[in-house]
Amino acid sequence: MKSRLPGFYKMTIDERLALLRDRELISEDEWQMLRGSEQVLSNIQADNMVENVIGVFGLPMGLGLNFLVNGQDYAVPLVVEEPSIVAALSSAAKTMLAGGGFTVETDRPMLIGQVQIVDVPHPSKARKLLLEHQESILNLANSLHPKMVARGGGAKELEVEILSATGSSGDMVVCNLIVDTCDAMGANMVNTMCEGIASHIEELTQGRVFLRILSNLTDRAMVRASCRVAPEHLATKEWSGEEVRDGIILANDFAIADPYRATTHNKGIMNGIDAVAIATGNDWRAIESAAHAYASRGGRYKSLTRWYKDEDGHLIGELDVPLKVGTVGGSLESNPAVRIAYDILGVSSARELAAVMGAVGLAQNFSAIRALSTTGIQAGHMTLHARSVAMTAGAPAEHFETVVDRLVESGEIKVWKAQEIIAQLGTKPAALDQAVRKSAEGRGYGKVILLGEHAVVYGSHAIAAPVSLSVRSIIHPSQQKGVTLAVPKWGVETTLHDSKIKHTSFLDSLRMILNRLAIRDESFVIEVDPAIPRAMGLGGSAALAVSVIRALNGYFQLSLSDEDINGIAFEAEKLAHGTPSGIDNTLATFRRFMLYRKGHPPLMKELTINQEIPIVIGMSGTESLTAAMVGKVEQSWEKNRFLYERLFAEIDGLALEGVKAIERGELEQLGELMNINQGLLNALGVSSWELEEMIQISRSNGALGAKLTGGGGGGSIVAVCPGEQERIVTELQKAGYRAIATTIGGRNES
Repeated sequence: MKSRLPGFYKMTIDERLALLRDRELISEDEWQMLRGSEQVLSNIQADNMVENVIGVFGLPMGLGLNFLVNGQDYAVPLVVEEPSIVAALSSAAKTMLAGGGFTVETDRPMLIGQVQIVDVPHPSKARKLLLEHQESILNLANSLHPKMVARGGGAKELEVEILSATGSSGDMVVCNLIVDTCDAMGANMVNTMCEGIASHIEELTQGRVFLRILSNLTDRAMVRASCRVAPEHLATKEWSGEEVRDGIILANDFAIADPYRATTHNKGIMNGIDAVAIATGNDWRAIESAAHAYASRGGRYKSLTRWYKDEDGHLIGELDVPLKVGTVGGSLESNPAVRIAYDILGVSSARELAAVMGAVGLAQNFSAIRALSTTGIQAGHMTLHARSVAMTAGAPAEHFETVVDRLVESGEIKVWKAQEIIAQLGTKPAALDQAVRKSAEGRGYGKVILLGEHAVVYGSHAIAAPVSLSVRSIIHPSQQKGVTLAVPKWGVETTLHDSKIKHTSFLDSLRMILNRLAIRDESFVIEVDPAIPRAMGLGGSAALAVSVIRALNGYFQLSLSDEDINGIAFEAEKLAHGTPSGIDNTLATFRRFMLYRKGHPPLMKELTINQEIPIVIGMSGTESLTAAMVGKVEQSWEKNRFLYERLFAEIDGLALEGVKAIERGELEQLGELMNINQGLLNALGVSSWELEEMIQISRSNGALGAKLTGGGGGGSIVAVCPGEQERIVTELQKAGYRAIATTIGGRNES
């Protein structure tokens, strides 16, 4: 079974992703996307989906494992923020494997559109006429969506009813148009059909069509899920299988009889269904409304499930729920995370997806009422908390589960208690002050250089601006001796002082920082979360150094000033780039739009820009090795100093003119200066065909100016483009490049 992944919860995220790739649940490209968090919507994508976008909100995506539905194996993507749901679902599905998994029946995916007719002279006569002309009404509706009809879908039936009005307008006639939407969610299609048949209906009834809208009560698209499990597979350490079975049945009887209990009971079902709906890009709000409306049929809110025992004493679970979902459509295809979810799930139709969701809802209901009727729902949360505490206390792998169990048994889920248990098991606990030291966080920010790269190394001016991309570092306590570096996005986890670890500029910079701060012999974990792509000319190495130094400053309470942090980060940049200008670490530290010139001390003139300047950053995907580019320019300078120093002087003049243009808000002038600067950088030999292509795409689509930013030889470009950000981002992405839209200046760097 592809969904049987023992020990999955114990793995790191990188290990899980590698396993999914090896099992071919995700492709190589999807593996890369998930490792780099590239499946998350960009601001530009989000802005195309809804109004007034200010950012993107994230939720965890996990996998529900062990699901066998109608004999088919599924690993189920779940997007949910509530702890224990994913684990509980996987456990419930594993229990049901013993009984053959879940059996699910689904109706054809019918959706109802409603047309309300008011001011009808003769409602009964109107109803009769509408039914007599059903064929012409259906044909008119289907003419609006011939492709859906060709796929076997379309409007199939017309229902007409007369409803009593509460006001003075008299009875109303309502047409229910029953539409088979195939694999689409179908809301827009049904609404269009209702609009399209309105005039014809008015002619037939002599009334006035008012509302024309779909109904979210999708009781023509029912899902019926069931499962069967023997008592011996329900037993726990404290409870016999029969006791667990009878407790589940009794808890369900309560939900059938009482609407207060049923509301929470059904919410538990939707915890699972909604998580799949969000992961697959479906309208979970519509699904929720349909489920709760269906639970109220007959005038009293009741449980959506039924649990009972059969003649053999087996526990039987059944769930009836309306589930109208889709697997095609623009809203589903615009989100890269949704596409990955479908690839993992592997469903081929909307009905198959609905079947999986029904099984998930039943499994979640089982796990919730099993916990409630035995150890209680809180026990699961306590176990999760105990695992976190055991990790913080440094419980060794061979004793980890024992430490967790004893923590839960003790009721004292604290770090000191975990240390005590570790000591009892024969493992020496670390000093208490280390274990309880609070984690500390630091950030360093990326940058773009508008004017002045390379010349700034030789004393010229440069204009640089911070961007929102940053590197975050967190220092955690550790019971393992030494300093551990973990960068999950890069698949890095290593001990810095391991003699077998090869020397790289990245690791050497961190070792230098530890030596400078006199904390080399301490024990802790440096966890780095880089949102700045590596070697893309955006100041990633400087941002990393600043973030680590800031986090260490907070963790060890070193009282370093920003100037101290900047100085140490500059030393790290020397190890990374040889002869850096100092601009990257300065921007990473101070996060200010500035005119910069190296020196002792350097010139750091903050530029006060009242307006925000819209820019696009295009990333080539080809690594920019700053040290190599700086070295290349240095070699050329050594051979022909007169010529190169004239080029540097020209670039210096452009930067100084750029300050005037920026302060006056003359973006066209700034763009022209950037274009000239790019020509000079090309003459220095630091551009590349990828950079030139991105620059040309940007300029031809409305950018006022575009040039490389950073070391060159690959990496990134920056384009100033008021009013054209979305267009330029789209065109760069079409050409195969990564692009983001942002702003600099104004309040962006505050």
